[in-house]
Amino acid sequence: MRHTLWETWSGLRRNLSMTIAVVMTMWVSLTLFGIGLLSAEQVDLIKGRWYDKIEITVFLCVKTSHAATCDAGADATAAQRTEIEQVLKDNPEVKQVYYESKAEAYAQFREVYKDSPILSTVGEDDMQDSFRVKLQNPEEYEGVVSATQGMKGVENIQDLHKYLDPLFTWLNMARWATIAASVLLLAAAALQIGNTIRMAAFNRRRELGIMRLVGASNWYILLPFLLEAIVSALVGALFAFGTLAALEEFVIKGKAALEIKSIHWVDWPQIQWASGVIALVAVVLAIVPTLVATRRFLKV
Repeated sequence: MRHTLWETWSGLRRNLSMTIAVVMTMWVSLTLFGIGLLSAEQVDLIKGRWYDKIEITVFLCVKTSHAATCDAGADATAAQRTEIEQVLKDNPEVKQVYYESKAEAYAQFREVYKDSPILSTVGEDDMQDSFRVKLQNPEEYEGVVSATQGMKGVENIQDLHKYLDPLFTWLNMARWATIAASVLLLAAAALQIGNTIRMAAFNRRRELGIMRLVGASNWYILLPFLLEAIVSALVGALFAFGTLAALEEFVIKGKAALEIKSIHWVDWPQIQWASGVIALVAVVLAIVPTLVATRRFLKV
């Protein structure tokens, strides 16, 4: 074992510049890969939080409405409200239906604008009554919208999916772009590790030949090269851990979370999970190129 460790140290020292290059490449690529993983987690956290709260709101006609489905100068009738409510309750996409009267809407309005001068200019009759719809599955909402959109007594339908879905589309594109870029860098790091080990094995080819002739096992010959690659990869992974921890502490907790409190940001459990994945990827990237690069030098 002492010989293996000495050979590993000697290899790292002899190829110091290449080792540093491998460490830096692994650092950058693993950090970007970790950011991609955290981006995916962040999108899921935002989506889970907002999608669970999304409700479709069906606003009913009032005297000032100008929609084609409204009678000029008249509120939605009781019969129209009953029909709209029944259509909503019969829809399999709907979990629950809440009716909010003008009085309830005005009470909420007074609470929100209690310190605003606009409160004195708006009365209860200016409010819209509405149906708030809780969905069975927040991602399945088209049927509710299409079923109520043209009904008499419905002025308009507020559907937050129309605004949030494009946002999530762009966020998903951003996270996959980050992961794709990191995969390319990880491939470059794997090639660099393979080339470094190949050069080290080539420079020691006579020594390796003698070891094969005296009966040394392949694993005895290969182990120093494997340890050399694993050490380089894990050092790069440690730097990546530090970068992600700094990102969490100073960027997310120190700035973003303080300025945008409505979003559930990634926290230390997600950082630990990403670090574990990074460590596993680093070890795989060290082992596989080393096995490929040293294969020809292990043949007797």
